[in-house]
Amino acid sequence: MADPDTAPETAPETAPDTASSAHPPARDVADRPEPQVADPPEPQVADPAVGTAGDHPTRLPEGLVLHADGLARCWWCGHDDQYVAYHDTEWGVPVHDEGRLFEKLCLEGFQAGLSWLTILRKRAAFREAFEGFDPATVARYGDTEVARLLHDARIVRNRAKITATISGAAALLELHARGETLDALVWRFAPSAHPAPRHPSDVPVTTPEATALSAALKGCGFRFVGPTTVYAFMQSMGLVNDHLVGCWRRDHPALGGRYAAPQR
Repeated sequence: MADPDTAPETAPETAPDTASSAHPPARDVADRPEPQVADPPEPQVADPAVGTAGDHPTRLPEGLVLHADGLARCWWCGHDDQYVAYHDTEWGVPVHDEGRLFEKLCLEGFQAGLSWLTILRKRAAFREAFEGFDPATVARYGDTEVARLLHDARIVRNRAKITATISGAAALLELHARGETLDALVWRFAPSAHPAPRHPSDVPVTTPEATALSAALKGCGFRFVGPTTVYAFMQSMGLVNDHLVGCWRRDHPALGGRYAAPQR
């Protein structure tokens, strides 16, 4: 049976995302000049892979992009303002809040087969549609609520993902009834050390810890929590720090400073 992480979306997104690409968008080609008119000077466009050290340019390592504010960031956030803000303020910051962990686990399930930017742009609508992802509320959803969600064009309308969110809320309530928390469950699988990636190829798709956490979540009744989805969850919730070496967020105090030295 196929892993539910790869379940296809029922309706393809109409606006593909490009901001997460490691490559900047191609520049427009200058129009051919009119006869007898001198070409205007070419605008000085900064190469996103080149920084400055005093008066001498220095090329950034592959995987880092220099932004207009002078900060180097991981390649995947591109230049989309919302994605950059997510990179700068959320991704990799350790989270222990039960509600935020549950919401992120649900949204990672909706993201399966799509880009995270697609979900990020819809996050406010998801929060409204699922009533703040309150588990006691969502666990009571029945056919009427499922039908409502399937007709809400603001979110990802996939029945399997919607029902997985409802069953996930019920699983969380059962976890609480046993005196346990999602926080304690997921952080049990945080690695004691994690190599600092220098290049995009150093960032894993999954890890043994993610595979083990995936199995534990499935055992509790959660769905759309395969190892790849769970590793993305671990990255975003700060169980691992996968900001590249050289990214301004890599050693930020908000990320806890609890990670291993860079890979050699």
